[in-house]
Amino acid sequence: MSQNDVIIKVEHLSKSFGDKTVLDDINLEIKRGEFVTLLGPSGCGKTTMLRFIAGFNTADEGKIIMEGKDITDVPPFKRPLNTVFQRYALFPHLDVYDNIAFGLKLNKVPEEEIDKRVMKVLKLVSMSDYEDRDVESLSGGQQQRVAIARALINQPKVLLLDEPLAALDLKMRKDMQIELKEMHKKLGITFIYVTHDQEEALTLSDTIVVMNEGKIQQIGTPTDIYNEPVNAFVADFIGESNILKGRMIRDRRVAFIKHEFDCVDEGFGEDVKVDVVVRPEDIYFTTDPAKCQFKAKVNSCIFKGVHYEMWVDTDTGYELMIQDYDPYPVGSEVMLYIDPDDIQVMKKEREANTYAAKVTGEGEVEFLGTTFACDTTGFEEGDEVVATIRFEKVDLLDYEEEADTTGNVVFILYMGNHYHLTVKTESGENIWVDTNDIWDKGDFVGIKILPEDIRLSKPAAGNE
Repeated sequence: MSQNDVIIKVEHLSKSFGDKTVLDDINLEIKRGEFVTLLGPSGCGKTTMLRFIAGFNTADEGKIIMEGKDITDVPPFKRPLNTVFQRYALFPHLDVYDNIAFGLKLNKVPEEEIDKRVMKVLKLVSMSDYEDRDVESLSGGQQQRVAIARALINQPKVLLLDEPLAALDLKMRKDMQIELKEMHKKLGITFIYVTHDQEEALTLSDTIVVMNEGKIQQIGTPTDIYNEPVNAFVADFIGESNILKGRMIRDRRVAFIKHEFDCVDEGFGEDVKVDVVVRPEDIYFTTDPAKCQFKAKVNSCIFKGVHYEMWVDTDTGYELMIQDYDPYPVGSEVMLYIDPDDIQVMKKEREANTYAAKVTGEGEVEFLGTTFACDTTGFEEGDEVVATIRFEKVDLLDYEEEADTTGNVVFILYMGNHYHLTVKTESGENIWVDTNDIWDKGDFVGIKILPEDIRLSKPAAGNE
């Protein structure tokens, strides 16, 4: 990418509020004229990053570069960009015309120029003939158009939009998505859009930046993000997915759900643990035994308006979601296959919980902000060690009395025959758990690890 194509560059942006890291070393380049969407769950840092670009927040570290100039310390009103907020912030005592013209009048732009620009921007947002209307008499969608018009009339080089459609009903939101896309095409300026709505991001964007826990998980086109997620979080967050544990047998051959499949992925090595993503629409029914790769039994079938969503139990004990235009009755025995290019193989982010730990005494080790009993044979008090715990060896309790520490469930991933949970502990660190028990996001849980399930080792060379 030529540096002349880059309008905004975010370099090593970090921000913490107390002990909570909201942005963690963010680096991002945004091209001129691009529609970029910052996408992620609530609390992932996307709005905070937008506010840094706008100049409303100050970072602990990092810089914002715009057209080659450092604007990190430039106040918001001096930056060549405008923001549209979720709450439209219109002036209730002013009509549509005066709301839109407010900034121009403040800057003492000649009346003739104001009138010309207001009429032009009203036409752009499909609000011609509404200039004399009271803003409180307008619908939510119309108020949003006025807010966008007010931001556009100052002719910004970048338009920042912070969940601008969140307050609208579904049909109005869909209509406004189309209008926003058309506005972007006509204006040719850079849009930076914040949303937690995956479908909205896929519909609007040239580029999607997926965020979680203050970090960028993946940057790519909507097609890349959907078809080639880099990790389980992205695969689960963007659309429906079957995410499964797998094993790369060799290039172009992978095993999952206790069957082997041809795939198109290479370079993982041989006999390597991986995660596998298969979208529900990419599992196909067949009546040809020669084409069948595995069999299953339909256990539910729900009409979703365009397609049927079916859950099936495979012949090897896994549960998969399938979307198809034709329904199959509950109880049906079916034959299924998956094309090689519909299997997405991903590197495993981790194979077990590992923590920097310290031996605090005989039979005691400290990590996650607390002390655990374990076998410390071969180590002495004060030794720095690595504590490893397999995911399935972490027990979650709904009471604290017998727990070693506590935490909150922050992410749940269904992996066909078990749940993979991310739990934020009271120390602020994550612990990952494989379980068959059903928990809800946000649940407060006790965490118990038996002494025999903690393995201690010396830190790798260079990490001591």
